[in-house]
Amino acid sequence: MDKLKLNRRQFFILSAASAGAVLLSPQQSGRTQISSDRQIAKSQVYSSTDGLLDFDLEASYRPVNLGGIRADLLAYNGQISGPRLEAKPGDTLRLRFTNNLTQPTNLHYHGLHVTPTGNGDNVFLEIPPGEALTYEFTIPSNHPAGTFWYHPHLHGLVAEQIFGGLAGLFIVRGELDEITEIKAAKEEFLFLKDFELDRNGQIVQPSPMARMTGREGSLVTVNGQIKPTFSIATGGLLRLRLVNASTSRFYRLELENHPLYLIATDGGSLSEPVEVRELLLSPGERAEVLVRGEREPGLYRLLNLPYDRGGMGMMGRGMMGRGMRGGSFTQRNPETLATFTYSDSIASLPLPQKLIPVEALPEPDTVRRFEINHGMTPGMGMVFLINGQTFSPNRIDTQVRLNSVEDWEFNNIGVMDHPLHIHVNNFQIISRNGRASPYRAWKDTVVVSPGETVRIRTRFADFTGKTVYHCHIFDHEDLGMMGIMEIT
Repeated sequence: MDKLKLNRRQFFILSAASAGAVLLSPQQSGRTQISSDRQIAKSQVYSSTDGLLDFDLEASYRPVNLGGIRADLLAYNGQISGPRLEAKPGDTLRLRFTNNLTQPTNLHYHGLHVTPTGNGDNVFLEIPPGEALTYEFTIPSNHPAGTFWYHPHLHGLVAEQIFGGLAGLFIVRGELDEITEIKAAKEEFLFLKDFELDRNGQIVQPSPMARMTGREGSLVTVNGQIKPTFSIATGGLLRLRLVNASTSRFYRLELENHPLYLIATDGGSLSEPVEVRELLLSPGERAEVLVRGEREPGLYRLLNLPYDRGGMGMMGRGMMGRGMRGGSFTQRNPETLATFTYSDSIASLPLPQKLIPVEALPEPDTVRRFEINHGMTPGMGMVFLINGQTFSPNRIDTQVRLNSVEDWEFNNIGVMDHPLHIHVNNFQIISRNGRASPYRAWKDTVVVSPGETVRIRTRFADFTGKTVYHCHIFDHEDLGMMGIMEIT
């Protein structure tokens, strides 16, 4: 089968990305080192048993081994990244969460189609320091398989807590995993996250410029490691499940001399693999790709390519507040995130020809329009706006009807890219600046670049109650770019 090939401006998931500043070596940074014989432990995995995913999760501030560097970070169960959670459609999650931070916090189950009320995916809950809460909800029996994640979502503290280290994977196993070729592929998880530490391994506080542009760190990690190595068998298939868990950083990914075959986006499977040369992920976005072991054995780098995600007007598009040090930190050269090496040799595995059909949503009952911008507010400084307003916990911004289908148009009249995320219900991207998207896929986050108008279509299914939509550059969310939606 001829695979559909798209360039990066055509391919709607690959909407915007930037990459990291030059990494300082441990010796250059002056940070405390952990001896090389102490490798960072792989994250714990909690899997459901007999329809129940039951476990304890703690958030605390503690020293961790971050790629061989001693760092004082915020961590779930003492790990960077947090424990990987695995469940199936129809399972119930029962999570006893203890907050041992000095700040209030909560949990958001990013991308899951579950109830936003009660002790479900309720971002309006607030768990004070030293207190505990049991989250409990059921994943619908028709929930798609996919790569999801969890992180804090208490407004005003989101950027600080995620940048400090709080985030973990949530995997739903299902129909996609049972496709013969995918089941035969070797599976690897790549949890992409950046940090900024001082010489003592402490989290650096952001400058005002870094908050305006969205804080980024110069220490870029994959699964809590610096430039790890992964293997692929000659003739084999490698399934990479990629998560951008960074607070603000965008990743424009390329694997040297290897095409990537996209099989799933935020909300689950595509209908067939799509060949791409590079993959751009904004904060919050996920993707699953297959890599064929069809090259000469050797070392191949996973690269983060340069990209400009915008700037603050007259301060220049190079003034990204990159790192946390101020000044211009625009990346000029590709940066190595990980290395892939060939090992063993197996009988050649083919790519799957078909995946999971993607439903076509009907024409919308309603079309809504949202203007995305920023401005200055006395006493607050820079704020980020949706339809001219900053977030208020006491205001319902959008009221929708259960089971209705709506189109939302996001028009970015500002100077920076904004990845917009909607909770609870996934959507399909219909068009960019009037040009139809090339195929259907389920998303929960979409990048809208300056001057763009992006139209999405969604159905508000199964659950009523209040939830939110917002920019997934968490500093922008904390500075106002969020609205409350009520499903009635």
